[in-house]
Amino acid sequence: MKTRVSRKAHFNAAHRLHNPKWSAEKNREIFGKCNNPNYHGHNYDLVVHVTGEIDPETGFVMDMKVLKTLIYEHVEMAFDHKNLNLDVQEFANTNPTAENIAIVIYNKLRPYIKKELDLQVTLYETPRNFVSYPFK
Repeated sequence: MKTRVSRKAHFNAAHRLHNPKWSAEKNREIFGKCNNPNYHGHNYDLVVHVTGEIDPETGFVMDMKVLKTLIYEHVEMAFDHKNLNLDVQEFANTNPTAENIAIVIYNKLRPYIKKELDLQVTLYETPRNFVSYPFK
């Protein structure tokens, strides 16, 4: 029987939503205050879900200590107190929207999670705005 385990994490980061192909006016119109040229920040909350069969020997879907360490090393260390546009290589040419941040986090973690386990990332940009990837 499949079971889902989840781990919460938190990081603070700044970003600017901006499309360099657009005029300043269109960027302000589409992204509003999120297009501030001096950036703005969020207190992101992250939930990483791992789904799979329970290992009969350990009783775990995945060792939560291992998941905690993976999130810390590959997400929190990379994003916490960073300017996503300037400090995180994955956003050098990608707009750091919540959707894109969730995909980057998924891609950072996926290589370390057993292939037979499903991985889903839910990223809260605010308490009311959040993204899940992949969505099934």
